[in-house]
Amino acid sequence: MTEDDLPLMPDFDPRRTRRAVRRGLVRTTSMVLAALTVVALVATLGSALVQKRGDRQQRMTDVLGTAFKIYNPAYNLNTEHCCDATPLSLSFTVSGSPIRAAGGFTGYGGSSHTITQDFFGRVGRLPLGNSANTTLSTALANVRTGNQPAESSRKVLARLPEGLNALAVVEFDRPLTPDELVRFGRDHGACPEKVVYEQRPRAIPITWGTTTWERAPLPSSGPCYETSRDFVKNLRAWTGLLRDHDDANLRHFDLTLDRLRKAADAGLAYAYVDNLVTIGKLRRLIDDPRVRTVRVADVTYDVERP
Repeated sequence: MTEDDLPLMPDFDPRRTRRAVRRGLVRTTSMVLAALTVVALVATLGSALVQKRGDRQQRMTDVLGTAFKIYNPAYNLNTEHCCDATPLSLSFTVSGSPIRAAGGFTGYGGSSHTITQDFFGRVGRLPLGNSANTTLSTALANVRTGNQPAESSRKVLARLPEGLNALAVVEFDRPLTPDELVRFGRDHGACPEKVVYEQRPRAIPITWGTTTWERAPLPSSGPCYETSRDFVKNLRAWTGLLRDHDDANLRHFDLTLDRLRKAADAGLAYAYVDNLVTIGKLRRLIDDPRVRTVRVADVTYDVERP
């Protein structure tokens, strides 16, 4: 083949060349973006599936949600939503409001809080806790400190109208067994909202109530004081779910496995919280030799009682 037989080279056309280059760039960019989108979707959906693998969501609310309630005994708390997954974390939302004396205005002061654990199961920064210096949390931290002894409490109770409803922490002179706590409740018609199962002066102790563990069996039917017997059963059942590797996360909630297991095994009640008691009943109750003192955390008029 000679040079005369070769096709002639077309003249260089800058405009056509620019259009071809642009088409190539657009095609390449589209392919890269599509590939990145697919990778991002796979990474996000895949990591979400990993985050929610097995019973991880249920165990998260069982362990961390319940620990959060023990961490905040002065609040009514409920799990609103579980669970939100990101490539690096899993979280759930808790709503809560301070516990008040029953019968007054309710529905105020509520807020929502998010509990988060990372991809490796480590819990993040927690709201409330020791920084929530409510009157009830202060009263609980005063159990076994000797602060506000019975003589002082009698003076407080004497200057309050006996018909007021109260939120109070009733501290025992010596810790009561579950059966003794039921007998005490029967003697006074007392309905514990929560029971203190630990001696921990000047710090928030371990408490347990009917709704502390949201998957706990329903309380036994009968008088309200009988339900305190179920508190110990459910505390023991919940601590039975805990594993040694949970200890690191529990410490973020100002708890340890050793303390929880010790309190559950002993089942001794050092005090209890009552938000359905009147000042008049507290005046009679503080004279019981089984009671060391009573600390009033809140009072209100029952606006529905004639």
